[in-house]
Parts: sequence; C-alpha cells; structure tokens
Amino acid sequence: MAYYRQVGEIPRKRHTQFRKPDGGLYAEELMGVEGFSADSALLYHRYLPTAIVNAETVKDERGSVAPNLPLKPRHFKTGDLTWASDDVDAVTGRRKLFGNPDVSIGFVVASAPSPLYRNASGDELLYVQGGSGVIETIYGALTVGDGDYVVIPTSCTYRVVPSSPMSLLVLEATGHIGPPRRYLSKAGQFLEHSPYCERDIRGPEEPLLVEGTDVDVLVRHRAGLTRFTYANHPFDVVGWDGHLYPWAFNIRDFEPITGRVHQPPPVHQTFEGPNFVVCSFCPRKVDYHPLAVPVPYNHANVDSDELMFYVGGNYEARKGSGIGIGSMSLHPSGCTHGPQPGAVEASLGVDYFDETAVMVDTFRPLELGEAAEACEDPAYAWSWARRGPA
Repeated sequence: MAYYRQVGEIPRKRHTQFRKPDGGLYAEELMGVEGFSADSALLYHRYLPTAIVNAETVKDERGSVAPNLPLKPRHFKTGDLTWASDDVDAVTGRRKLFGNPDVSIGFVVASAPSPLYRNASGDELLYVQGGSGVIETIYGALTVGDGDYVVIPTSCTYRVVPSSPMSLLVLEATGHIGPPRRYLSKAGQFLEHSPYCERDIRGPEEPLLVEGTDVDVLVRHRAGLTRFTYANHPFDVVGWDGHLYPWAFNIRDFEPITGRVHQPPPVHQTFEGPNFVVCSFCPRKVDYHPLAVPVPYNHANVDSDELMFYVGGNYEARKGSGIGIGSMSLHPSGCTHGPQPGAVEASLGVDYFDETAVMVDTFRPLELGEAAEACEDPAYAWSWARRGPA
C-alpha cells in the first residue's frame, strides 16, 4: 500500500531512542515485506513484541479441497450454509468454499468476537456482505459494515468484533493483495484513470493501547496453525508510521468505467493478488451505442476460473437461473459461459444496471471445499439448455 500514514506517538527519526514517561525505551517493530525491499511500517510497543511464554500446535479443521469433477459450471447458495454453534467467530468459523495453491476462499456468518489471529502465510481480503463490527488490529481499529473490503497485510495481528452478525467472504492469499499496478504511478499514487483513490481508503486513526498479560494469538503459517501465548498484549502499540497497514474501501466508492459498447471485466478490477484478481461490478449506466447489447457476450476464460459472488440488486445476465443475493457462480476454464436464455433480448434498450457483485478470477483452477459441496445447486449447469441428464 503506497499511501503513507502516521498514527499515535513516534520519534522524529527512525531507529533512535524513544522513551516512555518512566524513562524506559519503547520497543521498535518493523513490519516489512519482500525482505526490507518493499512497503513497511515501524511500530513502537510498550513491551517486547518478541516475548512469548508458550507455543502449541493447533489442529486445522478446515478440511481439504477436491477437483471440480466433472468439469461444469456450478452455483452455490451461501445462505444455505449452517453452523453447529450460535457463537460463530470470523476466524475459527470460516468454512472453506474453494482453494488452489494461490488462494483459499471461505465464508462465515460471525456473531461472536474472534480470537486474536495472525496470518503469516499471506494477505487476507475480507468482503462484508452484511452486518457491521470492528476489526481491531495491532495498528488500531477499523469500523466496517455492508460493502466494505478490508485488506489485512501478512502477519498483522487482529480480531473481528461483530456489533451485528457479519457475513464475510474471506480470501486468504499466499502472497500480497493490493490495487492493480496499472492504477498507480511509479511513486505509488493512484492515477487519474483509477476507479478509486486515496480519498476512498480508510485506515486506523489511533492506537488501541490494550493492556494484558499471557495473551493467546492464533497464528496461521505455512506448516499449519500454532497458538502463541505472549507475555503482554500485542495491542500495546503507542504509535506507528509507514505504508503497510490494514485498510478498508467500500464497494460503493468504486466508480464504474463504461463505454459505448460492453466493457470487458478488467475495467471492473479492484485488487490483484498472486495469480488472481478481484473485480467489483457496481450499479452503473450501461452501453450507449444505439445497437449495443448491454449484457456480456458468451466467452471462454481460457486462462482462468471465474467466481462471481452476487451481493446486491439484480444481475441482468443471470435472470432465470436461480441466482440470488448470496449466490456464487463458478465458471471454470474449459467451459464457455454467457447470459442465460432470453437475457440478451431482455437487455436491449436498457440503460442502467442495478447490480452489485464481487468477482474473483484465478489463473489456476479452483478446487471445491466442504462448504461448496454443502450449498451447491445441482441444476445450474443445465440452465442454458433447460434440460439435463436423462
């Protein structure tokens, strides 16, 4: 993230003595990516961030993924997912929908505070489909609600505290997630053609300054899960500055790019990650050529799987397919896909689409997790032909 922020108390110069009121030194912690060669933040703790008093292995309960076999378009209804307990949290309650070596995609409806958590394997992107709450982090807090994307950088300790049940789509990358590079100048500023900019981004505004001893933090790493017990609460940071921090951006602040004829998905791109992109389809004026066909043309994504999460309005190209709010459609590489029967004709002359959707395109095939199997609509693949296997 290229937007510099300063929060709380910091000394004038980096790596110089910064003393507490009692005369002791604050403890520096540099959070940096790509081996000191890219974005970083410098945090100042009241206590040593290295002081752990216990570590234990935790079993990973999320299960494996299986190939999309037989290969076909699929439809999943996240609203049909259930949880065994009423006290579901946004970390341990995630159910795995899809995954590949680059990204794991899960869903949760959280009503209880999560444990302190740190993903040391890659950045996370949370999309708030509904509800509201606070994401408390080592950098400070973010108040989030319906339509917010939240980018949480690798190894950022955080927890999610719902104020109302929060429906969350969660992407866990094996690398870093950020704005598309074509939107940024060489110095990292958003360019004029970008559909969002620094004014749309929210970051933490003040330290949390939480006290506590013997505090557990659940850490995901490349080998699995470990629960560390820290001598002091990690939210003891008095100040920080830099370019690396958690931030939120609301999908309603995305400014759609339109044209005389139908525009391809890259105009909707919002984020990029390792071998995947995330796009935002927002309410917009559509094609204004007098002979334009507003809905997408049939297309074969020969290099990617297309996953669409429908979160608002009425998606024009999918009318008559059973798709609704909370649905996810998966159109894999190897299958041509396009509008449902009748959708092309119905769209002619339409000048505005009232639809909101989040799309994830992955450049390696998505495999199916247990949650996908639990909420699949088996009739979707045959909806274009309007008949299926005998």
